[in-house]
Amino acid sequence: MKITISAIKADIGSIGGHTRPSKEVFDKVREYVEDKGKENGVIDTYLGYTGDDIHILMSHTKGVGNKDIHGLAWNAFKEGADIAKQQGLYGAGQDLLKDSFSGNVKGMGPGVAEMEFEERPNEAFALFTMDKTEPGAFNYPFYRLFCEPSANTGLILNPSLSSGVVLTVMDVMIGKKAELHIPQDNFVIAAALMYPGRYVIEGVKNTEGPILSSTTDRLHNLAGTYVGKDDPAAIMRLQKGFPATEEACSVFKTVHYVAGDTRGSHHAPLMPVKVMTPATSNFCIPIVSAVLFSMKNGKFTAHTDAFDTPDWDYFRTKAVKKMEYMREQGFVHPATLIPEELEYNKGYEAMMAEVSKRFS
Repeated sequence: MKITISAIKADIGSIGGHTRPSKEVFDKVREYVEDKGKENGVIDTYLGYTGDDIHILMSHTKGVGNKDIHGLAWNAFKEGADIAKQQGLYGAGQDLLKDSFSGNVKGMGPGVAEMEFEERPNEAFALFTMDKTEPGAFNYPFYRLFCEPSANTGLILNPSLSSGVVLTVMDVMIGKKAELHIPQDNFVIAAALMYPGRYVIEGVKNTEGPILSSTTDRLHNLAGTYVGKDDPAAIMRLQKGFPATEEACSVFKTVHYVAGDTRGSHHAPLMPVKVMTPATSNFCIPIVSAVLFSMKNGKFTAHTDAFDTPDWDYFRTKAVKKMEYMREQGFVHPATLIPEELEYNKGYEAMMAEVSKRFS
C-alpha cells in the first residue's frame, strides 16, 4: 500500500514570548484537523509542539504536495492563529506569511516535510522537530548518520546502507538542489554541509526507497525580514534497510552547536528534550524532540517519546554546560553569528553605520 506521510509545522503564537502555544490554540488546531481530516483524505493524525511550534503529522494516499492536505493544515493554523490573536499571544500568526491559501503551503511560511512510499509490513519511522534554530541544524547529525562509520556502525553492518545512499542537498539562498552520492561524493557533501546557513539536507534515499525528508524553508528569505527562526522538522524511516532507531537518535547526543537561540543571532548547543517541551528561558537553548511511530495501513498504531529515558537527562546536562561555555564568550563572535546571518541585522546595521561615521 502506497502511503504519504506529511509533517507540517508553524509558530502561530505563544505565551509570554517564544515559549509554547496556549492550550486553547493547540486544542483548536487539533480539533480542526480531527474534524476535517477524513473529508480531506487523511487516514490518521498526530499533533504535538516543540517550543512554540505546533506540528501536524498526517498519513494519507494523496501523494506529496497535495492541495487538500496542505489546505487542511493551513486552515487549521489559521483557526489557531485567530485564537492566538484573541488571547494576545506573542507572534500570533507569525509563520502565516500570506493572506490566503494558494494550493501548497510551501513558500507560505509553514515548514513541510513529506514522503510517499510503499508501506512495509512493519513500518517504523521518527518525527524530529526543532525549535530556535535553522534547517541546517540537521546537517551534522544526519551527515554522521549516513556518512560516518565511526558514528554509525550500521554503515558497515547494514548492506542496504553500506551500498550507499543519495543525499539531496539544497542551496536555500537560490532554491537549487543537488543529488550527491555516498560514498563517492563524501568530501563534496562535507564541504557543502560545513556551512549550514546555506546548504542543507532536504532528503535521503537508497535502493529500498525514501529514508528522510526535512523542511528547508528559511523564513527570512520568504518574508524579507526577521519573523522568527525556521525551526525545522524531519521524517525518517527506520529499521531494516534504513537506520536503526538507536542509530538515528544517538547522533543527537553530540549536542552540537547550531545557529539560533535568543533573537536568532547566536550559536548554542542543540538540546534533546521530551515531547511537548516549552522553549527554555535560559537564553533559548535550541531544542530537538523525537517521536517514534509504528504504522499499519496508514494508521499510527502507537508512538513513544525517543528522548524520555533517564540517560537523555545526561545529554541535556551536557547541552546546558556547553551553553554556559559559549555564553561566557558574551557578545563576541563566535557566540554571535556573522553579520550576514544575524536575524536582527537592521539594528546591527544602524549601529555600524554610526560606527562608520566615527572613522576618519
